[in-house]
Amino acid sequence: MKNTTPAAPAPQAPAPLKKAPSRTEPRPERSTGSRIGELVQRQGVLAVLLTVILIASFVYPTFASLDNARGVTVQASFLAIVALGMTLVIITGGIDLSVGSVFALGGVLAAWASQWGFLAALFVPLVVCGAIGLVNGLLIARANMAPFIVTLATLLAARGMLLAFTDEGATTYLVPKDSAFAELGQGSVWGFGYPILIALALFGAGGLLLQRTSFGQTLFAVCGSSDAATLMGLPVARTKILVYTLSGLLAGLAGALNAARLSSGVTIVGVGMELDAISAVVIGGTLLIGGAGSISGTLWGVLLLAVIQNLINQIGSLNSSYQSVVSGGFLIVVVVAQRYLARSRRTT
Repeated sequence: MKNTTPAAPAPQAPAPLKKAPSRTEPRPERSTGSRIGELVQRQGVLAVLLTVILIASFVYPTFASLDNARGVTVQASFLAIVALGMTLVIITGGIDLSVGSVFALGGVLAAWASQWGFLAALFVPLVVCGAIGLVNGLLIARANMAPFIVTLATLLAARGMLLAFTDEGATTYLVPKDSAFAELGQGSVWGFGYPILIALALFGAGGLLLQRTSFGQTLFAVCGSSDAATLMGLPVARTKILVYTLSGLLAGLAGALNAARLSSGVTIVGVGMELDAISAVVIGGTLLIGGAGSISGTLWGVLLLAVIQNLINQIGSLNSSYQSVVSGGFLIVVVVAQRYLARSRRTT
């Protein structure tokens, strides 16, 4: 009888591993305080502006009149054009102190060139003022000089050119009456002056440039480390040159429009205008360290400063120096609020 051993069972194939269901990790939600802080930084100035307008309309009936609104917006349009260029500069982490002197120089050059026609009155100030902005950009981007020092030097240089061109202010160039250039500053459409419409068109183009183009996104990226931005392939130097050139061009354009409105090239305008432009930009929510800001916020900041000045005029018993006091107070409050909001967002 043969001994037989049972055959070993055949090995079974291992059961296939069940694939774990894939899950997408939810993004961490921002806290309510962070969202509110961001909203206040972006739209807080608009809320303040509307509140001031509402209160002023009840206290002073003439404030809400259409004629007063036209006067306020026309006065604000020149500062708005200058502040638009300043916004682009500050977003990159820079500063442009020369815009006040460039504004005055542009006005004098426009009045002087207006005797040769409309195109000359616009072309000459834009070329000269754009060249000043180009020099600022080249020295800052290529020579790595501090924006504060460079633009302070061009502030003095532009004011010196202005005084030399006008014989220390003794010569005032007049814009020919009934000329097309004078109409550019004094004419209107539906009661709103051409400077207002030009400023709105420029702000619309600036908003599209900042939010819808790669150039605009580059502005936000270059405010930090230039070396890191360069390693990312961003044209840091070219971007800085362009924004300072644009700042000079816009300041020159605003000066030319102001000369067309006044029918003369006034030499004493623009003193301290760079500080007003910086105040409007910062009040509008743009960080002085760069990297954050909006075109619309700057517009609301300009209008808020203009409304404050108009209210001081409505009161009558206060002189214009109180505008500087109020504007400085607003600026301090906004800067402190920005630091607090930035700190709270870092901790949430």
